[in-house]
Amino acid sequence: MSNSRFSHSIETLSQITRDILSQSKLAGATACEAEVSQGFGQNVSVRRGEVETIEYNRDKGLGVTVYFGHKRGHASTSDLSPQAIKDTVAAAVSIARYTASDEFAGLADENLLAREIPDLSLYHPWNLSVEQAIELAKSCESAAFAVDKRIDNSEGASVSTQESLFMYGNSLGFLGGYPSSRHDISCAVIAEDQGMQRDYWYSSRRDAADLESAAAVGRKAGERTVRRLAARRLKTTECPVLFEAPIASGLIGHLVGAVSGGSLYRKSSFLLDSLGQQIFAPFVHIRELPHILKGLGSSPFDSEGVATRARDLIKDGVLQGYFLGSYSARKLGMASTGNAGGNHNLIIESSGQDFAGLLKMMGKGLVVTELLGHGINPVTGDYSRGAAGYWVENGEIQFPVEEITVAGNLKDMFRQIVAVGSDILVQGSRQCGSVLIERMKVAGA
Repeated sequence: MSNSRFSHSIETLSQITRDILSQSKLAGATACEAEVSQGFGQNVSVRRGEVETIEYNRDKGLGVTVYFGHKRGHASTSDLSPQAIKDTVAAAVSIARYTASDEFAGLADENLLAREIPDLSLYHPWNLSVEQAIELAKSCESAAFAVDKRIDNSEGASVSTQESLFMYGNSLGFLGGYPSSRHDISCAVIAEDQGMQRDYWYSSRRDAADLESAAAVGRKAGERTVRRLAARRLKTTECPVLFEAPIASGLIGHLVGAVSGGSLYRKSSFLLDSLGQQIFAPFVHIRELPHILKGLGSSPFDSEGVATRARDLIKDGVLQGYFLGSYSARKLGMASTGNAGGNHNLIIESSGQDFAGLLKMMGKGLVVTELLGHGINPVTGDYSRGAAGYWVENGEIQFPVEEITVAGNLKDMFRQIVAVGSDILVQGSRQCGSVLIERMKVAGA
C-alpha cells in the first residue's frame, strides 16, 4: 500500500517519532511518548444547484509527553522541522520540571501494549476530483427536490473525503501507526405547506464504494422532510417512546459517558459503582468490537498503544466493564481497557423486530426522529430534551408532531427498554437499531 498521497511517508513519521523519543531521553526524561500525524481532505457543497463552497484542508502536527518520575509535561506543534521538534521537546521538558507530581501519571502498562497490529482495512482513498464531487452533490440535492414539489428550498448537499496518517511511539519500545480514510455524502432540504419543515440524511464510510448513492441520500432527505409537513402539537401525556435508529445511538453515547473513567473517578456519573449491576433489561446485549474491517470505530490499539480487544460491555443487561485509559484506570485501581481516546465499535444486538414490528409492539405512543437541546444531567441521569417525530395509534403512524419535550431519567430509560430494532444503521462507532422505551413523559401544549 502506497502512502504517496501524503507529504510524509509512514517511514518518515516513524523516524520523526524515534527522534522525539531519543531527544526526550537525552533531556533526562524517565519516560516519554509521542504522536506525529498528517491529514488532508476536500469538501464540496452545493445549494439550489449552485456551488456554495469548495474547501481543502491539509494538516500536520506532533505532540510529545515527557515524564520525570510522576511529573508530566506536554507540548505540541504543527511544524515538523528538526528545529521545531527540538523546541517542542524542550518545552515539554520545561513544563514537566515545574509540574506537581501525580502518582497516577505515566505510560500505559507495558504488558498491555499491542504486540501485533492487524490490518483492519481502514484506508481507502477516494480519487475524487472537484468536478466529480460537484456533480455528486448536485445529483444528491436534485434527488431530494424531485421527491415532492413542496420541497422548495435547501440547506445544501455536500460531498467530503478525508485521509489521515499517524504514528505513535513510547519509550517502552512501542511504535505503531497506520493510514485511515472517511468519506461522507449529506443533504438537508426544506419543505413548505402550512408551515415549514427541514430534515436531512447522510452516509459515512471508510470506503467510498460502501457509501449509499448520492441519489439515495438525497431521496431519503426529501422523503423525511415531506413526512414532517403539517406537524401538530400533543397534549402532555405519558406513553411509550420509540427512538428512531439515527438518534437511538445517542442513548448509548450517554451510557459511554457515564461508565468512562473520567466521569467515574470524578464521581460525576449517574452509574457510579455499577460494575456487575443490572442496568438494562435482561435481553440487552452490547458488544465492543474494535477489529471490524472498515469499521468507523475500528482500531488495533488505543491512543496509548494498548491493544484493543473484543468484549461484552453489557451482557444479559448487566454492566461488564468500563471505558478506561491508563490514568483513569490507575485512579480507580483497575487496568486500562484499551479505550484511551474513546469507545470503539459498539454493537447493540436486535431483539428481532423491524421498524414496523416495533410500531405494532408499541401500539400507541410517540416516535422520536429529532432531538433538540442538551437537557441531560450526567450526575443524576435526569433527561429532558425537545423533540419532533410522529404519533402512533393502532401500531401505525398517524401524523407528525413537533414542539414537544420528552423527559425521564436515564437509569429508568435503560431499564425500561423493551425492544431494539433490526433497522441498524452504520453511521458512526455506535451501531444501534430503533429503541423502544416502555414509558416516558411527553410534554406538549
